[in-house]
Amino acid sequence: MKLVAATTLLALVSTTALAADAVPVIPDAPVAAAPAFTWSGPYLGIDGGAGWLNGDFSAGGASASEDFNGGIFGGFAGYNFQFDNIVVGIEGNLEHNWNEEEALGADVGTDWTGAVRGRVGYAFDKALIYGAAGWTATRGYVDLPGLDKETETFNGYTVGAGLDFAITNNIFARGEYRYNDFGEKDVLGVDVDLDQHELKFGIGVKF
Repeated sequence: MKLVAATTLLALVSTTALAADAVPVIPDAPVAAAPAFTWSGPYLGIDGGAGWLNGDFSAGGASASEDFNGGIFGGFAGYNFQFDNIVVGIEGNLEHNWNEEEALGADVGTDWTGAVRGRVGYAFDKALIYGAAGWTATRGYVDLPGLDKETETFNGYTVGAGLDFAITNNIFARGEYRYNDFGEKDVLGVDVDLDQHELKFGIGVKF
């Protein structure tokens, strides 16, 4: 009887062990890698800051220079293409200047300014350092007492550099410096030469 009991117990233990070995082991499901961040695609945003506009005026052998400094607010839109760490793109912007001053007995200033620029940058993951250059224009005006307000469109070039930093995959912050040379125009018989420095900060959405 003891031999039969021992044999039966041994058979049960062996069967249990085999059953345990037969249970399939399910491997852990692979974890999907997070998609790499890219600056490629369209974007738009708003920005604002300060502008330091200088005007040189000359007429009849006399000349004068005046600073027209004030606030700036506007919007921008563009499209980026990223190749490894190199980012290239095109961007346009439109902004309003508040910089009216008195010069030669008239109220003088600029109001609307726009630009179209090419951009080239280097991306450190979510930080993009870039340079930009292109065409710019501004509407200047002279308002003399007793006369109609005279406006002229100045055309020139713009160059600058900045930093875009992605706060999320779709929202980015911006800081930028720009220099605008708006060229020369004859306004009411006065030769006017305008150039401007800008420092702006903004927020954008990348699609």
